Amino acid sequence: MTYARAKYLLKLKGQEQLLDYYDELSESERAELLNDIENTNFNILKNIEKRPAKKLGKISPIGAVTLQEIARRRQQFETVGINLLKEGKVGAVLLAGGQGSRLGFDKPKGMFDIGETHKLSIFEQQMNNIFDVTRLTGRHFPLFIMTSDVTHADTVKFFEENNYFGYPKDRVHFFEQSVAPACDFEGKIFLDKKYRVSHAPNGNGGWYSSLINSGLNKVVERENIEWLNVYGVDNVLQRICDPVFIGATVLKRCRCGAKVVKKVCAEEKVGVLCTENGKPSIVEYYEMPEKLKNKKKKGELVYCYGVTLNYLFNVHDLNATLSGKLPYHLAEKAIAHIENGERVVPDKPCGFKFETLVVDMVKMMGSCLAFEVDRSREFAPVKNPTGTDSVESARALLKQNGVIL
Repeated sequence: MTYARAKYLLKLKGQEQLLDYYDELSESERAELLNDIENTNFNILKNIEKRPAKKLGKISPIGAVTLQEIARRRQQFETVGINLLKEGKVGAVLLAGGQGSRLGFDKPKGMFDIGETHKLSIFEQQMNNIFDVTRLTGRHFPLFIMTSDVTHADTVKFFEENNYFGYPKDRVHFFEQSVAPACDFEGKIFLDKKYRVSHAPNGNGGWYSSLINSGLNKVVERENIEWLNVYGVDNVLQRICDPVFIGATVLKRCRCGAKVVKKVCAEEKVGVLCTENGKPSIVEYYEMPEKLKNKKKKGELVYCYGVTLNYLFNVHDLNATLSGKLPYHLAEKAIAHIENGERVVPDKPCGFKFETLVVDMVKMMGSCLAFEVDRSREFAPVKNPTGTDSVESARALLKQNGVIL
């Protein structure tokens, strides 16, 4: 894109501020800025004007495959799941675009060392969990790893340096998450640097559109993969491509599944799987009305099933209903940006990031199996240095499950 073309485009869009420092830039920086402008999706800003007020529909509790039912039917569920894995019908998608900033770690969170007497990264621990399944099935399923522009190079290098933790290299595929521009509350797009437009990852619901944009959907099509197990990098006890989970979702004739844990208390900060206007829905803890959040029956929470960011999606339904159609949510964030020629890092929200959410994917699938798991065996998120959902609590649970740290 030429300077003249960029200036004309930005005038049409009301975004002339993106060229404020053009005269100060080197030739390479100018080229980088013009390339950023050319690849910016300005249409996304329309979401600011048309955003509806957040209003929940009719919320009802959802039934689940409980731990008791799973214990009774484990062999039946597992047999179906193992057969699908052996037939190559299942793949996994790791959402690994974030850094470990809250842990005081400026690298990809998956590289964080949770070991005590020896090195054990979150990535390695999750790969060890994957080997539990591959030993059972005798087959390595495809693993798609979604990174971001700030984590991609480090993540790929880390896997290469660690010989993919023993997993076949040709079964691991990396792709970058798509981004969306970040702007102030009036819709003016920020500059991250004088020569870089401010962009941010487009939310955890963007994993499938990003996979398609990368061209890796061709791998899914070529291998006739029917199910994708999507999971987050936070949880070191994550069970990936769990055949029992897969088999239960298939036998219950659901188009997607979600692993859930029973909340320890009404205030626990996890999204709750329920139904909204008759469709499966995940209501975030801060959106749930107090009356419903605290509602109990026979001494137990009625809305008790918290999601663990471990989902199983049917590929046919993803292609039919979701590609490119997820709504954008406006997230108010403290966004670092150039202001009066200097880069500032605000300590409070100053603008919007545009995010798609996996909760909307669940809602659009039409049916979702709530699959209960034992939190002491499958839920150890690493979000904080100490306290709840921390490095400390995750290490304690890993030891409890026989992992040598």
